[in-house]
Amino acid sequence: MSQRIRKAVFPVAGLGTRVLPATKSIPKEMLTVVDRPVLQHCVDEAREAGIEHFVFVTGRNKAVIEDHFDMSYELEDTLTKRGKMREYEALMADLPAAGATSFTRQQAPLGLGHAIWCARDIIGDEPFAVLLPDMITLPGQRGSKCLAQCIEAHEKHGGNIIAVEEVPPQDTHLYGVVSIGADHGHTFAINAMVEKPPQGSAPSNLIISGRYVLEPEIFDILAHVEKGAGGEIQLTDGMKELAKSSNFYGVRFDGKTYDTGSKIGFLAANVAFAMAREDIRPGFLNELKKIVGAG
Repeated sequence: MSQRIRKAVFPVAGLGTRVLPATKSIPKEMLTVVDRPVLQHCVDEAREAGIEHFVFVTGRNKAVIEDHFDMSYELEDTLTKRGKMREYEALMADLPAAGATSFTRQQAPLGLGHAIWCARDIIGDEPFAVLLPDMITLPGQRGSKCLAQCIEAHEKHGGNIIAVEEVPPQDTHLYGVVSIGADHGHTFAINAMVEKPPQGSAPSNLIISGRYVLEPEIFDILAHVEKGAGGEIQLTDGMKELAKSSNFYGVRFDGKTYDTGSKIGFLAANVAFAMAREDIRPGFLNELKKIVGAG
């Protein structure tokens, strides 16, 4: 029986250069999609999947992230005194339990693999989840968000899990791509991983989409893996090495992932998440029709 996934790592040290100047003084993870920071959407997804401990790998100028997941006495007192109990209760519902968050620093921008490695002592010797905070997800027909489907696959297969999504074949050179082995329908064995393959050479059109379940052996590999593209320690390189001794499985996420680190992805996420909200959808749809009609 596979070990239960209790902890998740959120690498939040990135600079957000794709959406400057918005991220000059505001961490990209704290930009809002509708009325919640991008990072809060990711934490919500992790909670849905049963995660109990949230590990944030931060960098300089990211203190607002830690403040977001802490008490805010002045705000809470003002809300209660003004009788705004619905808003107060919503804040309390989002607040993690005492001791359920950990923050560690990635002191140099050495890549995603290095960021994951920075969480090694907090994670310890147990499998864990990774959620890239640029990527937020809406569920599909299965009704659950992406990480819940990954953890379900881990409970069935064990090993390491990577969420994947289909892209047009002409776009595969922009992403990490997996090769399909034994196919189990919603899940499949991964034979190989290729980072940004040359156009026309990808082994499939299934891309790595920002949700992982990894065995703790990845930490020793990341400690010694050579620097890859951009002079950074790449998580994909570490996973390829781990795949020599541990099984990897892909999960075909049936929902939709939005890359909020890009301008188009961020705007699309706001539209999609607003349309998914019953309290916002009618009025927002009217405004969209006005905008599209005016265009």
